[in-house]
Amino acid sequence: MSELEIDVAALAAMNGNKPLLLDVRESWETEICALPGSLFIPMSQIEARLGEIPRDRPVLAVCHHGGRSLRVAQWLRGQGFAGVQSLRGGVHQWAEQIDPKMAKY
Repeated sequence: MSELEIDVAALAAMNGNKPLLLDVRESWETEICALPGSLFIPMSQIEARLGEIPRDRPVLAVCHHGGRSLRVAQWLRGQGFAGVQSLRGGVHQWAEQIDPKMAKY
């Protein structure tokens, strides 16, 4: 997997073999809105909880606008997670383009 970011339309178009969604936002943010099925590990806890992130399947890091998730994706690649990407625009972009009923903050 070479491209570090994917956009929300590409995620929405995926059928079947979707990546694990790794939500790196703080818990108060995930209480407002979240993508179903996400694994929640705040960015500040990624290193300590690294063992919870599977290495045998694609991972898509998600945050509010895409900044934190991009940094996490870059760091995870440096730790040997080749199949990790970041969601460009984050949950905000998802709410704007894919799910207008999702709460925004």
